[in-house]
Amino acid sequence: MAHSKNSTHEFHDQSILVRSYQDESYLRGFLGAVGDLQKEGELQDVVLEVEGRRFPCHRLVLSTASPYFRAMFTSDMAESRQKTVVLQGFDAGVFAEILSYIYSGTLHVSLDRVQPLYQAADLLQLDYVRDTCSSCMAMNVERSTCLDLYKFADVFSLDIVRKHCLQCIHRNFGEVSSSEEFCSLSVDQLTEIISQDELEVKEETRVWEAVVRWVQHSREDRLHYLPSILPHIRFNLLTSDDTTAILEHPLVREEPGSAEVIRNVVKEASNQKPRLGMTTEMFLLITLMSKSFRKNEVHYMNPQQGKHITCRYEDLPHITDVAVTSDNDIYALTCEPEDDEQVSLSKYNHADNVWEQVGTSSVSKVPSHYKEFLIEVKGIFFYIGTDVACRRDGALVEVRKYNQHTDQWQECSHLEHYKEYEEEDEDYGTVLSCGPYIYFITNDDMYRYDPSLDCWHAWTPPKLIPDVCTAVTMGTEIFCTNFFFTDTMLYDTELDYWQRLQGWPNPANLAIHNFFTRPTLFLLENQVHILVPCDVGQEQDEHRHLVFVYDRSADVWREKVTLPDTDYSVLGSGSVCPVARFYLPYLDVRQDKDT
Repeated sequence: MAHSKNSTHEFHDQSILVRSYQDESYLRGFLGAVGDLQKEGELQDVVLEVEGRRFPCHRLVLSTASPYFRAMFTSDMAESRQKTVVLQGFDAGVFAEILSYIYSGTLHVSLDRVQPLYQAADLLQLDYVRDTCSSCMAMNVERSTCLDLYKFADVFSLDIVRKHCLQCIHRNFGEVSSSEEFCSLSVDQLTEIISQDELEVKEETRVWEAVVRWVQHSREDRLHYLPSILPHIRFNLLTSDDTTAILEHPLVREEPGSAEVIRNVVKEASNQKPRLGMTTEMFLLITLMSKSFRKNEVHYMNPQQGKHITCRYEDLPHITDVAVTSDNDIYALTCEPEDDEQVSLSKYNHADNVWEQVGTSSVSKVPSHYKEFLIEVKGIFFYIGTDVACRRDGALVEVRKYNQHTDQWQECSHLEHYKEYEEEDEDYGTVLSCGPYIYFITNDDMYRYDPSLDCWHAWTPPKLIPDVCTAVTMGTEIFCTNFFFTDTMLYDTELDYWQRLQGWPNPANLAIHNFFTRPTLFLLENQVHILVPCDVGQEQDEHRHLVFVYDRSADVWREKVTLPDTDYSVLGSGSVCPVARFYLPYLDVRQDKDT
């Protein structure tokens, strides 16, 4: 005999104790019984007719499942009294699937029917069916389907589907914009697509060519849209010859006002961002020695592509750490040469290849024995200082937050220390963000800071790495390693779980030479890399810098390249190497060499 699983609720009424029991097996069996009645054709009291096909049903069941049917059968509408109700706007096969769901709770979704199934569910107000169809569309966006799904999602305001479709269109713009489906876009849909920074195009002329194809597909109906489309083309990224060619194009000459629009756009759009496909992802190295010895230069590198560009700056500020936002904006903690006690925020201007101060406020530096970090979470910047050794009374981690609206720094909750650390551990540990949180990691401790609650909580530490010095985030995971690159670990932030990975098998061969230039993890082109400074030969002043990439499938580190010999130190002495995308022509302004 099957045993039902009961839920119990108690109600107290003075001297009487009342218990309420819920039979979950009855609830499941009730739906099965209703399905059996439908299969056996019993007690049906209404017939729904769709495209000539008849579906005998139960008014009570339909009204319970769908607000649409409830309104139909409980109002003064004529359908409430009719034995047969003809439904318009439904596909008979799709409606049969809807009824199957109503009577069984099971939904079958195929890609060829997902759109009409969503439309039917939207009309009948079946939330589960709508949500399931929306998720199915979002998970099956491909080059061949992205435009069709994008137009459908635009009509029904399916934001998650639109987002996935736009990402696919951006990645495959060259192929997608050449298709017949592209020419069926509305003018608003066209301008939304071509206005995005994320377009994977090498040259802006490709965007203009796509616009020409769209207009010429229905020239008489679309030519008058041209003046409203032209501002979305980034003329500042075109050569003067390309701009002249566009001005001479028959479409521009035929539509009055287009040429004037182009001239105005050229004047006003000098700072429009390059498209994603025009940029190269690179990591930055900045010389960070004492102010009297450091060089005013920045190295931009992509070992995979063999790129190494050095730019020299007369007025490069003294930088202590850098953060790169999801919008590819680069910010830095900086201090003035004449004031070593205050730090402020600076921002890198890509177009002019210069650093510019953000606002006018500054904040007092944390004590000199602290390690300093600049962390960005959801557009908010945090200045963080760590004192692993706890050599003074005070906080293990100090936090200040920058308010861009008020141009002010404010104190946040500090992480107080709970024990004394060994002297040899005093400079180990690192800070980084992952998702909406900030993590402070040492071998023996890990704490997570929640900016929304302004509080710290203890989490599981790695334990197996005695001298954590660098870490990097990849999605919801954190990779970290030690000073000698012998131990590497992976932390899953969602599961609060550490996993040991391979370190470099021959650390003696690296002979890491300098305590102040530690191995540095960074994420480049969606792969975990590490920059390792090491000795060459017997002389301490002979150094080289190796870059390794982690092969996750094989759990091994592979040597990728030896960086060109030059006199630089890793930014932040063990912090994450900042990685951003750069439009290489902008770097020409101050370029020293390109290899």
